[in-house]
Amino acid sequence: MPTLTVQNMPAASAVPVPTGTTLLAALQAAGHDWMHACGAKGRCTTCRLLVTSGLEALTPPTAAELRYRAAGRLLETERLTCQAQLPEGHITGRVPAALQLPHVQYSAD
Repeated sequence: MPTLTVQNMPAASAVPVPTGTTLLAALQAAGHDWMHACGAKGRCTTCRLLVTSGLEALTPPTAAELRYRAAGRLLETERLTCQAQLPEGHITGRVPAALQLPHVQYSAD
């Protein structure tokens, strides 16, 4: 099964990402609290993940992600967890500092 590891989250273990499931849904199913102000509708960028490896394994960017990239609100190495899916393989990423939840202890490295 495809997996996602978020390096700076507590207990950064591999989260299984079932086929057809968004990264956000997989993180929530694994019990991780993740910012998503618009309710996972692709209308904001608060659920973004900075992908450090495996970017090519994700589904192509959605129309919403392409709009945010064009507006300068989403980097080429960032994906919205409410939009991106992982059909196979493994990706690694980080929660950007600006989007870290205050009640979660993130690591600096």
